[in-house]
Amino acid sequence: MARDAAVKGREIVIYHNPACGTSRKVLALIRSRGFEPRIIRYLETPPTREEITGLLRRLELSAFDLLRRKEVRAAGLDIDDPALTEEALLAAMAAHPALIERPIVLTPWGARLCRPPERVLDILPPGG
Repeated sequence: MARDAAVKGREIVIYHNPACGTSRKVLALIRSRGFEPRIIRYLETPPTREEITGLLRRLELSAFDLLRRKEVRAAGLDIDDPALTEEALLAAMAAHPALIERPIVLTPWGARLCRPPERVLDILPPGG
């Protein structure tokens, strides 16, 4: 990995969808700072419910905050349904990873849902 000394053995991870323009921009910003992240193509390798819960903790977000609204109807969810609990959303995200908003980036300096893409700069050292 580039800039190993700065990372000190801890990696940068991006939950990535290569078909998403925002996700591609975030990956390019990470690389422009001299880092090569571990790329998780989360649609091909979906996170478990437990992994999603861990991401939410790191991001300090609720499942509702991480919900990709454009995909909700396709999964048959009604986000206005009061019965749609955090647990129900976690189960739906684990079953349908397209419901997870992207890109998510984890670094030794923090974690962010990177929308807009420039949010990734908050968790990378200045650089080059």
